[in-house]
Amino acid sequence: MSTPPLQDLQAFSAVARLGSFRRAAVEMGVSASALSHTIKGLEQRLGLRLLHRTTRSVSPTEAGRQLLARLAPALQDIACALEDINAFRDSPMGTVRINAPRAACQWVLPPLVSTFLQRHPGMRVEVVADDRFVDIVAEGFDAGVRFGESLQQDMVAVPLGPAQRFVVVASPDHIARHGRPKHPRDLQRHPCIRIRFPSGSYFKWEFVKRQHAVQVEVDGPLASDDLHLMVQAAEAGVGLAYTYEQHALPGLQAGRLVSVLDDWCPRVPGFCLYHPSRKLMSAGLRAFIDHVRLTHEGVAAS
Repeated sequence: MSTPPLQDLQAFSAVARLGSFRRAAVEMGVSASALSHTIKGLEQRLGLRLLHRTTRSVSPTEAGRQLLARLAPALQDIACALEDINAFRDSPMGTVRINAPRAACQWVLPPLVSTFLQRHPGMRVEVVADDRFVDIVAEGFDAGVRFGESLQQDMVAVPLGPAQRFVVVASPDHIARHGRPKHPRDLQRHPCIRIRFPSGSYFKWEFVKRQHAVQVEVDGPLASDDLHLMVQAAEAGVGLAYTYEQHALPGLQAGRLVSVLDDWCPRVPGFCLYHPSRKLMSAGLRAFIDHVRLTHEGVAAS
């Protein structure tokens, strides 16, 4: 039996660890079909089935589990060895994979990523825009972006941008027809544009005034997870929308939108870049985090 190529063993490890050809393919930067072909070739070379495959799941066989148990620390040692020699470079090389909500991809990441790549030409950055709450470790990401208040305790967070504020907006015509709500509970009598998560659940609108917090489950003729669509629908008079102030600002400045319940919509901490506290940090991720910190401190000081 000839020794399989290291890349084939890495491919098997990724699929077995993630339990998915699709997710492993994303992590490795190849197509799922190419990855499946690689695993089949590895199994033929070894003369053993390493993975159980069904239409819904992928799991290692007994032989696959034993191989994975021995491979995992060896592959980790190789990754550490390669990262160690990165210290001898003037600038790190590699890829940083980031999962971030679409709002962060619009407002805070573009200038950070562009200046980082200018400073470190040997680096690549892959940003996946996704409003789901994902397990960045299981999905193969180096870091993620979320509001600081929604992070798990085992994550290390670095401030990424300024404080944000949510607003409730509607068209002037809508307010003329339905009146202006004076308390968050009044929203239950108004047509609203609901926020639908990718999971299928609906977001309860959140408000705070003098330490008094209120959550309101609204209803209305439209639901979406796209902020741009919700703001456009609010401008068209479909209903009240709950969105980032920055996203609604063009409509507010042009008079296409008016805001309500302003005293119930305080500022909240901004986006954070977060990463696992216990995972080996690559030189590229360390360089990106340092860049984020320097940029954030520079903006705060100005």
